[in-house]
Amino acid sequence: MGGLEGPPNPPDRSSRPGEPGARLVPPNPPERSSRRGEAAARLDAQAIWRAALAAGSVAPLVDRALERLRFDLTHPSWRHLLVFGCGKASGAMAAAVERTLGRRITEGLVVVKDGYTVATARVVLREAGHPVPDARGQAAAEEIVRRVRSAGADDAVLFLVSGGGSALTPAPVRPITLAEKQETTRLLLGAGATINELNAVRKHLSLFKGGQLARAAAPATLISLILSDVIGDPLDVIASGPTAPDPTTFAEALTVLERRGVGYLVPAAVRARLEAGARGEVEETPKPGDRAFERVTNVVIGNNALVVDAAAAEARRLGYRAEVLTRSLQGEAREIALELVARARSLPPRSCLIAGGETTVTVRGRGRGGRCQEFALAAALQLRPDDRVVVLAAGTDGTDGPTDAAGGIADAETVARGERAGQAARRALDDNDAYTFLSAAGDLIVSGPTNTNLLDLYLLLRD
Repeated sequence: MGGLEGPPNPPDRSSRPGEPGARLVPPNPPERSSRRGEAAARLDAQAIWRAALAAGSVAPLVDRALERLRFDLTHPSWRHLLVFGCGKASGAMAAAVERTLGRRITEGLVVVKDGYTVATARVVLREAGHPVPDARGQAAAEEIVRRVRSAGADDAVLFLVSGGGSALTPAPVRPITLAEKQETTRLLLGAGATINELNAVRKHLSLFKGGQLARAAAPATLISLILSDVIGDPLDVIASGPTAPDPTTFAEALTVLERRGVGYLVPAAVRARLEAGARGEVEETPKPGDRAFERVTNVVIGNNALVVDAAAAEARRLGYRAEVLTRSLQGEAREIALELVARARSLPPRSCLIAGGETTVTVRGRGRGGRCQEFALAAALQLRPDDRVVVLAAGTDGTDGPTDAAGGIADAETVARGERAGQAARRALDDNDAYTFLSAAGDLIVSGPTNTNLLDLYLLLRD
């Protein structure tokens, strides 16, 4: 589990809800609990979740960033202002940019996940596959690279980045095919690879990632507005760092394959590419100090601290003693669930334990679900009636794994509700089928696309 860390960036109290396209839908109502306090705690957990999402609303974050950068982006010497981007929240970011810069924008293209489109006038939005890359994303990525390369020294490029951007912009290096890169991504995801590990590999199979978009944009001025979905906000990891120096190497990418046990399962062309790079036969991605970054500015406009701090504030407003455990939660979802439930049991009544971050799931079964749903189901199996604990885990992007749910909510009656509906909780967990079980129990959280992406939120309320 991620350890406790020092004070985070202060919360932005002026964040406001109402991001265009966001749709917040409460979880399916559970059966009436015989424990009135527990039922109230479920409602409180949902209220805390909604307040956290509102703090992550993209529009005000973009507005404030553009206010700080107004001189740079409206400089009279710029011939063209080009807007490009990728990620689940990049469409909402583009809409916010248009509202501020309007006709100043010459042209633009942003790649979003299916269902994450919003209304834009000057910036074209393209949908593509996520988490597994597809041909639509490849075509869009190649078009962005081509159009960025046409920018000159008197042009400005505004690049909008959020989580999911890496999968949405596959640009495999020949002779590697998209299908081979897809297979590599599937193998790593199934082996429980972290986002850092996954991106270290993808950057070295791409013409787009790992600072290579910055290399393509030179000598234009490049400004990236970044919404972080990665613990610690490392610029090289968010969306695989298309505009940031890449500290990883071909040798490290090979190590990831071996560590995750897929070294000889990945396509031969992928392994050959990484091995050639490790021998120095292929040019590395641009590193810190490379001239490609001389006119590049990267600005993180939002991160998980906003969400966690807003959750803590709402919990206190509702009368809970809020304890922020960590903003860097990591580890296997089902194991972290056990640790946090045990910790929640020791809390005094009217306490709310809060964690932000991103757990992982090692896929062993053939079911459906995501890390937050697996966390919720694993917690449900541990909860006892006398615990009086409610657990909520959800992704701020509205998507948890390859499902239409953001996560799940659980209490001591979740297992009984699901089993009365014909499901077996332990079997579902063993088969990584939390989605099916939580759906039967009425304990899924379905928000739809939120058009933001600031990691996951984990809440444990003891009433």
